[in-house]
Amino acid sequence: MKIRPFQPADEAGVIALWQACGLTRPWNDPRRDIQRKLGEQPELFLVATGSDGVLLGSAMVGFDGHRGWVYYLAVSPDHRRMAIGRALMQEAERLLIERGCPKINLLVRSSNAEVVAFYRKLGYTQDDVISLGRRLIHDA
Repeated sequence: MKIRPFQPADEAGVIALWQACGLTRPWNDPRRDIQRKLGEQPELFLVATGSDGVLLGSAMVGFDGHRGWVYYLAVSPDHRRMAIGRALMQEAERLLIERGCPKINLLVRSSNAEVVAFYRKLGYTQDDVISLGRRLIHDA
């Protein structure tokens, strides 16, 4: 397995991966999310590929100078339980530490117990916060 920055040729495969993992939502256009990420720290948009070049996973990482964030961590359903998600998170953490990032945050849907358990195994704990949001640009 190899972890590398996203390349434009990865777009269709990444979107299919996100759809297979249930990460897309009608109000978030994945193509627009990718284009937005390519405009900000594109080197922190990671993909994992097999030795045959097949896309296995993705992670969209960012650092705002205060906190690091991980979005769209996805591993192909056919390639789970092979430490791909762990490897993507380790690379995300390495890249953030390299930038002087003191803390990493991520959002998981409260109904996704399997993913919460995955992150707990990696040493992540639930923060005592409420996530608030407001849509500024409507994709759909």
